[in-house]
Amino acid sequence: QVRMVESGGGSVQAGGSLRLSCDVSGYIFSCMAWFRQAPGQKREGVAYIQSGLPTNYADSVRGRFTISKDKNNDTLYLRMNNLQPEDSAIYYCAARLCDRMDYDNWGQGTQVTVSS
Repeated sequence: QVRMVESGGGSVQAGGSLRLSCDVSGYIFSCMAWFRQAPGQKREGVAYIQSGLPTNYADSVRGRFTISKDKNNDTLYLRMNNLQPEDSAIYYCAARLCDRMDYDNWGQGTQVTVSS
């Protein structure tokens, strides 16, 4: 059974940094991502990582966020620098088999709040 647990969220002031972690057990995924959802907004993809391919980012976070995995491939990270109030949201890690379109494995989410 796949289990994904995020941690590392919190409250920071604008310009601050956080690192989110997602501990994955039950399967090693090659296609993973971070999504976020702000109140009243649709869930949006923030950063994507796939073995053998360059990482990819939403325009709104490119240059500020970095997605990575540890060498054992069982922890996904999202380093977030220069956080802004508009980055406030619940952040979710997600995983899929690479031959599928949809992410069908999700963590429970971790709250990130950025104050101005």
